[in-house]
This record gives sequence, structure tokens and C-alpha cells, in this order.
Amino acid sequence: MRKNVKAAEPPRKKSALRELVETVVWALIIALLIRYFVVEGYYIPSGSMKPTLVPGERVLVAKFIYRFTEPTRGDIVVFKYPIDNRKNLIKRIVGLPGEEVEIKDGQVFINGEPLAGEQFARTYYDVGYYGTEKRVIPEGHYFVLGDNSENSDDSRFWGYVPREKILGKAFLVYWPPAQIRILK
Repeated sequence: MRKNVKAAEPPRKKSALRELVETVVWALIIALLIRYFVVEGYYIPSGSMKPTLVPGERVLVAKFIYRFTEPTRGDIVVFKYPIDNRKNLIKRIVGLPGEEVEIKDGQVFINGEPLAGEQFARTYYDVGYYGTEKRVIPEGHYFVLGDNSENSDDSRFWGYVPREKILGKAFLVYWPPAQIRILK
């Protein structure tokens, strides 16, 4: 017995327009996934992080990094402003959960020891409710300061940053091109 065998039809070619639309849609999906989960650019609006970051610069922030590791002292982080979740701020972590922080004589002291290193070689002002006496940082929270202590709205004034509000770690200045550099 012979079966009725139908000749295989060649696959239909997609139109150029359809291919273009599919390519653009996939590119957008991939770009959005990268932006949401991997890396995002942020604009520096103020001088609170001078001289490390100046107004008008743009930085790349690794949004995935804290899924695998905890924030550490000295990291420059972007986070949701604890007072207004619609705003993002960028500051440097100086105090970790459970540590005692104190600002006096122009220095930051952690558990009674002054912070050392190039990242902290600047004058810090002991102002604001959280910046005038010894405080213990609650578990799951961080104490952040702007590098330009004289002109920074930071943890000294509004308190600690909850871990879940930290969006990522700034690692690269990418704009303007003449200022491209890795952040420390």
C-alpha cells in the first residue's frame, strides 16, 4: 500500500518589515532586562559627592552586585531616599549594621577608631540629629555620607539607609568622555 505523501513545502520567508519589528522588540526586551537587573546609568545632580563626583557627571551602577554580596564600607551606592522613595541619592557607605558611629573633630569614628584611607581623607562635620553623638547603626541598615560633608544631605540628618533601599554600587563615571574613570 502506498501512502499519500505530500511534498514538503519550503518555509515561508518573513517580510523585511516583520523581521525589523521582531528585532526591535527583542532588542528592547533585552535592553530593559539589562537596565532593570544588571546596570543602569545615573545623573549626578548636586555637589554632595565632590570631589569624587561632580554635578553633570553620569555614572554606571551595578544593580546585580548586592544580590551576591553585602555592601561594604567605602562603596558609593545609589539608594531610594528614605524620606521620599521617588528620589534616588548617591552617597558613600561609612557605617555598617551593628557598628557604633561618631563624628567628632572632623573625623568619622567607627567603634571608637577613626576611619583611615584615601576614601575618608576629608573633613566631616558633626551636624544633624544623627551626626552629633555616638549612635549604633541598626541591623539591616547603613550610615552613608556625602564626600562633600559641608554640602551634603545624608545620614547625619535623616538617619540610616535600610538594606532593601540600596539599588546598586556606582563603579564607573562614563560622562563626560574626558572624565571617564573607575570609582574607588
